[in-house]
Amino acid sequence: MNNYDIETVANKILEMILNHRPIPIEVSGRHVHLSQEDMENLFGEGYRLTKKKDLSQPGQFQSNEKVMLIGPKGVIKNVSVLGPVRNETQVEVSKTDAAALGINPPVRESGNLKKSASLIIAAGKSVIKADEKVIVAKRHIHMTPFDAKLYGVQNGDNVKIQTLGERSLIFGDVVIRVSNKYKTAMHIDFDEANACCYLKGMNAKIVK
Repeated sequence: MNNYDIETVANKILEMILNHRPIPIEVSGRHVHLSQEDMENLFGEGYRLTKKKDLSQPGQFQSNEKVMLIGPKGVIKNVSVLGPVRNETQVEVSKTDAAALGINPPVRESGNLKKSASLIIAAGKSVIKADEKVIVAKRHIHMTPFDAKLYGVQNGDNVKIQTLGERSLIFGDVVIRVSNKYKTAMHIDFDEANACCYLKGMNAKIVK
């Protein structure tokens, strides 16, 4: 067998592996990450989040605490606070949420908050101003280093993915985020989930 034949066979084997190793899709609803300072301003000095349930990404959890988002045109109640606390407060909403609130947050990767949108966060009678803290999260794939090598991608790459469901579609500009702290999964918001008729357990594959 010559080198060309070996490469052809290897590529076919890799394609078979990837087709049987689809990427699970998870839908991320509106939520808030709080800094310790902002959490204490909302819930009291020395306050600690209380865990409701673990999320799919290791170490991340949904807390029992809820807040209200207040914008120029509307409010959204009972918004989940996710833990653990972060160095900086960050609010993630969909474009539909943003329209209801009357704000226009940019589509950004997590942590990129400069010149983002602002709103009010309330909990009970406590209120804080979240200046340049609001984004629409850019769709992304959390990926383990092993899976990144398997798929031939690196941290920060942008790829196209195809959803595998009744209303299959291709999402472009999906950022790859690689870490040994991650579990491989794609995250989209509810607007994107509605577009592809998302059902729990739906998967996706990278298309090149």
